[in-house]
Amino acid sequence: MAANKLRFVLSLITQDNDYQLEQASTAQQAAGRLGVELQTLFADNDAINQSTHILNVIQTANGRADAILVEPVSRTGFPKAARAAVAAGIAWVVLNSEAEYLADLRPGASVPVFSVSADNQQIGRIQGQQLAALLPNGGRVLYLQGPTGSSVVEQRTAGMLETKPSSVSIKTLRSVDWTEDGGCHAVSSWLRLSTARNDPFDVVQAQNDFLALGARRAIDQETTGQERESRTGVPFLGVDGLARTGQAWVRQGSLTATVVVPATAAQALEILVSAVRGGTQPPERTLASRQSFPEPKVLATKPATVSQKGKNIDKAGTGA
Repeated sequence: MAANKLRFVLSLITQDNDYQLEQASTAQQAAGRLGVELQTLFADNDAINQSTHILNVIQTANGRADAILVEPVSRTGFPKAARAAVAAGIAWVVLNSEAEYLADLRPGASVPVFSVSADNQQIGRIQGQQLAALLPNGGRVLYLQGPTGSSVVEQRTAGMLETKPSSVSIKTLRSVDWTEDGGCHAVSSWLRLSTARNDPFDVVQAQNDFLALGARRAIDQETTGQERESRTGVPFLGVDGLARTGQAWVRQGSLTATVVVPATAAQALEILVSAVRGGTQPPERTLASRQSFPEPKVLATKPATVSQKGKNIDKAGTGA
């Protein structure tokens, strides 16, 4: 390796999620194009594991990284590790997460400190617009969130509630992680409750594409006959919209719609390399583009069939 070749470490959440794998793949492609070395680590959905990986990188003297890019498992974004990295002259980049401590860290930093994120509140707003298109006369939505403690979960939920019609009621379930198995387990557990049999829904909306597929699998496994037919026949909506998964599943009919969210790691690498080589400090936060696939106006041409029980919605538009 050339003496002046930059070495970066990318810390991601899990290998059991296609968006995370896309983050890793596009980042490696960008690293090759930019002439930098990139090591990718996966945290296996474990914040302690991720923190340990990061601290090991910071404390390694030989071959120390010039920068750490992290998509945090925890909502805190590892502020102590960030301060230790910057104090050691290691650039710090946060992906797809709110990191309020960056504003305090940047003024005294001699290295780039910034974040690149999908606009998760806007993603949620797009999800609310999708519901408005599919349920113009109101209805009930089974809404599957990601894990507790994630700022992504909170922002996407807030955006969805902001733009959905008041006549659309939300029944919220939560997955322990962002995987298809996690989504399947969350919905299966709910369907086994006696009360779930009398709790209809007209749309299933999840905070990523794999959770949506997991919900579909759970319904297929836990129901039979006419109940299975009616419940798997509703629209299923997700987020991420990668070309070979989410968008492909929409074209195949497994999903009705998704929200396309480009992988942010490659964009972050571009900004980082330019900043390191130019000795500059990038803007504190860069937001990636996002869009509905298909557009809400297309969804409006095929609204969901609303169940009779689903019309009995509370006035606030939020389900129990």
